[in-house]
Amino acid sequence: MSKKSILEYILLSIIIILSFGLRLHKIDNPVADWHSWRQADTSSVSRNFIKNGYDLLHPRFDDLSSFPSGRENPQGYRMVEFPIYNFFQAGIASLFGQKSIEWWGRMISIVFSLFSLVFLYLIAKKYMGAKIGLLAAFFFGTLPFSVYYSRVILPEPVMIFAALAAIFFFAKWLEGGKLAAFYYLLSVVFVSLSLLLKPFAVFLFLPLVYLCWSKWKFTFFKKPLLYLYLFLAVLPFALWRVWISQYPEGIPYFVWLFNYDNIRFKGAFFRWIFGERAGRLILGFWGLPLFVLGILAKQSKKENWFFHFWLVGILLYFSVVATGNVRHDYYQILAVPAICIFLAKGASLLIFESKVIFNRFLSFLVFAVCCLFMLAFSWYEVRDFYNINHPEIVEAGRATDSLVPKSAKVIAPYNGDTAFLYQTNRSGWPIINDEISANYLISRGATHYVSVNFDAQTLELMETYKILKQNDKFVILDLASPK
Repeated sequence: MSKKSILEYILLSIIIILSFGLRLHKIDNPVADWHSWRQADTSSVSRNFIKNGYDLLHPRFDDLSSFPSGRENPQGYRMVEFPIYNFFQAGIASLFGQKSIEWWGRMISIVFSLFSLVFLYLIAKKYMGAKIGLLAAFFFGTLPFSVYYSRVILPEPVMIFAALAAIFFFAKWLEGGKLAAFYYLLSVVFVSLSLLLKPFAVFLFLPLVYLCWSKWKFTFFKKPLLYLYLFLAVLPFALWRVWISQYPEGIPYFVWLFNYDNIRFKGAFFRWIFGERAGRLILGFWGLPLFVLGILAKQSKKENWFFHFWLVGILLYFSVVATGNVRHDYYQILAVPAICIFLAKGASLLIFESKVIFNRFLSFLVFAVCCLFMLAFSWYEVRDFYNINHPEIVEAGRATDSLVPKSAKVIAPYNGDTAFLYQTNRSGWPIINDEISANYLISRGATHYVSVNFDAQTLELMETYKILKQNDKFVILDLASPK
């Protein structure tokens, strides 16, 4: 191995170690930080595997309400992504113990994000060389937005890993050689896995179409292996969708994700996606010059338009899943690898290739300032994601878990947000209102009520039912014991 290769792997190892360390920040947090709702839903499926057995075809979470799907869901079915992530989380937590299931969920996401970093490096290196590969890995490993969403209890980190692995092995298959069939099968497996975890992963595979076009032009329509690839890749997802259609009560309403509020291509759409999210949150404003330089940088013969097609896929994703991307910043996780690629291209242009056009010292200085300010300003926005803004729900949940029977069904009103219900370690209902009254939920099996708000509804119930525990932060009621 040459000295150059040794240095390259040393630098990659340093980036991996640094990235791992950054992702350990507040890993012990309860599931009450940013986007705790979706994280609680994911983690509760894993926790119910431990409680009730590993029935992958019937994943269940804690929410028994009709709030997600509009249908009564007494079994608590959670029919979204195939529960691969949950299987790992529950299995490893059960096997090793010691740490909480939440800790293990975050660690699984961290480990897979580091694998993603390596595959991103390999893809960038393959088409643009080791320097850009290392820079792409560095940005993926250190961007505060990427760091936070690489340690959440969500299927997205595993999906990103699977998609990047699929792209890499597909490119290796097209090269041919003795291992071509093996690479083909690996790519099929990883594409299938990514789609099972998140069907929106399909937008990440537009570069594969470009690779086929580059190799075969119009004749790629005559390649049976490509049709077989498509069939095998989509088949598991199609079977899963057919299966879960039998349980509509467990399928959250999702049509709103596309353009429910007619926001697509409106001024607010561009402001939120490209201004607030890409510009401010992910790139911290100062990353924009590097990103734009990366887009404008001349492509190598090997790269050609491969990464630009990747970027077009992301733009299509933003456009199709318009409302979802505007309302939830975690939907932009899919864009992070492509953003890091173009940041790396722009950075490489400044620090390695600018001497013909720009002053070399000033180029290094501009890169350093842009990079430093990008990370600093992005961190300024992302740092609050780690905060536990409502610690009272954690305290009330722990008290409930210690006081009520394991078989209890709990009403934990939190405007439909399941983060509070999750803390109780019980199934039940995260909402109560005029349409879904306490009496109605009691008739559906509710046994206990816990609230962190002493509103009119809570005060009325406190006068009617036995108080198990009360302080200035929360109250727990026994709905089976009227006063």
